[in-house]
Amino acid sequence: MSISESSYVLVLNCGSSSVKFALLEPKTEENMLSGIVECVGAKNANLSWRYKDEAKQKKTLDGGSYQDAFNAIVALIYDLYKLADKIFAVGHRVVHGGENFTTSVLIDEKVLDAIKYCAKLAPLHNPANIAGIEEACKIFPKLPQVAVFDTAFHQTMPKHAYMYPIPYHLYTDHGVRRYGFHGISHRFVTRKAAKLLSKKLEDSAFISAHLGNGCSATAVLNGESVDTSMGLTPLEGLVMGTRSGDVDPGLHSYLVDTLGYDIHKVTGLLNKESGLLGVSGKYSDMREIETAISNGDEKAILAGEIACYRLAKYIAALSVPLGKIDALIFTGGIGENSDFIRGKTLNWLKVLGFDLDTERNSKHGKLSGGVITQDVSRTKAIVVATNEELLIAQDTANIIKN
Repeated sequence: MSISESSYVLVLNCGSSSVKFALLEPKTEENMLSGIVECVGAKNANLSWRYKDEAKQKKTLDGGSYQDAFNAIVALIYDLYKLADKIFAVGHRVVHGGENFTTSVLIDEKVLDAIKYCAKLAPLHNPANIAGIEEACKIFPKLPQVAVFDTAFHQTMPKHAYMYPIPYHLYTDHGVRRYGFHGISHRFVTRKAAKLLSKKLEDSAFISAHLGNGCSATAVLNGESVDTSMGLTPLEGLVMGTRSGDVDPGLHSYLVDTLGYDIHKVTGLLNKESGLLGVSGKYSDMREIETAISNGDEKAILAGEIACYRLAKYIAALSVPLGKIDALIFTGGIGENSDFIRGKTLNWLKVLGFDLDTERNSKHGKLSGGVITQDVSRTKAIVVATNEELLIAQDTANIIKN
């Protein structure tokens, strides 16, 4: 099928317990169909979706397997809305591409093997991405499939930024280095920020803070990533919903020696039982943390303080490779919707010249072109809604055209 105004890219973002999907027209940015299958692998697996501008619909699936999830999505595309003949390609979000991929690529056996090899670096993410690719190839055997990598955007980092100060052979023999993640989101919002601020991307300096259940911050100079908070894995960096972010590496041996944990238990604790959940003891969702804070929950208050303080420290550190800051970008579910987190973080950053406008911030910048700082502020902070699915669709279309 040739690419036309009526042709769509099917975008798939397959996680360990969810499958997000969207049918997007790359040029007009029309979103024909989008949704998510949640709780994959559980009895309460469910599908929610929206067709065009209609109200969101939801249904419980008969089964909870990955196959059941894809069957439900295919039923929407083929049977309910009869859109299969409008799809000309499938674009996949892939979390970890290691050093193998600096751009999005057409998937073939060699590419798929490289993605499988990188699974050891992202064991919670890449296997699900691989399963999605293999399933989509079965369902749409004649359609080209494209991989869009979260790590690719960060391959422009200089060596002094991505290398760890450990024996060099661990890098050359085993690929131990900083890779960074959320690259699709950081790339999308910095491009959009340049347009909003009438800046040339090739002459810009942004810090992008993607804040959701997973969080990362990236320094983007002239459109290229020069440093980022996440590292070898998505565990390093900021405080997240259940992930600790930075801790003393000696913590691992301390817990092994003191409490008898094995190394896998420590890694599991830092990935699934820490962050906001670990400190608050109850909540991994920032919305719940904010509600608990308003009710005077002391542990929730502490969790919020730690998250904002550490975010501010990272933002300050990421200003070093930039030399200047044209704008600090808040994006992701928390970044776009939490005036509380943005405000508290900016209050820590007065040294960088941020003067918060509380009214603009309370409206998430929607009435001020995204800007949430005062006009007199030496440094701007803006809210930019991310759209990873659209960027995946556009990358996919560009690769197919070429």
